[in-house]
Amino acid sequence: MAARGLIHGPLGANCLHLCVDMQRLFAPGSPWTVPWLEKVLPAVEALCAHRPERTVFTRFVPPQRASDAIGSWARYYQRWEAVTGEALGPEAVRLVPTLERFVPPARIIDKSVYSPWTEGRLDALLAPAGVEALVISGGETDVCVLATALGAIDRGFRVILATDALCSSSDATHDALMELYTRRFSQQVEVVRTEEVLAQWH
Repeated sequence: MAARGLIHGPLGANCLHLCVDMQRLFAPGSPWTVPWLEKVLPAVEALCAHRPERTVFTRFVPPQRASDAIGSWARYYQRWEAVTGEALGPEAVRLVPTLERFVPPARIIDKSVYSPWTEGRLDALLAPAGVEALVISGGETDVCVLATALGAIDRGFRVILATDALCSSSDATHDALMELYTRRFSQQVEVVRTEEVLAQWH
């Protein structure tokens, strides 16, 4: 799937980089390892370094114990007890080491579900900041990035996906979602490589 470029023009001061769940929880050695997280890390770092003060990291924070989860999440964490806070400890939710250096000025928003919008923290951060466009990086393309992108579309943000800065544990569903973003959301999602974002974000 080829990137389509920034079809709505250059990016400016109203743009923000939203980096999704680039955490030790998904790094090598974790039960939830995303095999090519490390492959996309240089592109993610480049986006962070370009505008660290305009970067927000989201972090997925599992419950301390499976019994702390509610509804279908309770069943989910009965299956995945190995990734609860009790099992992994607090280090697991930290950003991968090479990204921690950007905080501050970059900021962190924690969430307990796939979407960063559900609990209201991200809306509260963006509302007074005059943000109109979001460059999205991170993982996973077909889970938390999907929830992030759809929530951003619903709120009317200009959405830019940095294709070489996205990762998933499934090649097949990553490819399917990139096709979905391109074909079904062609008016609301711009699909572009990191180098073009960097060249066009002034």
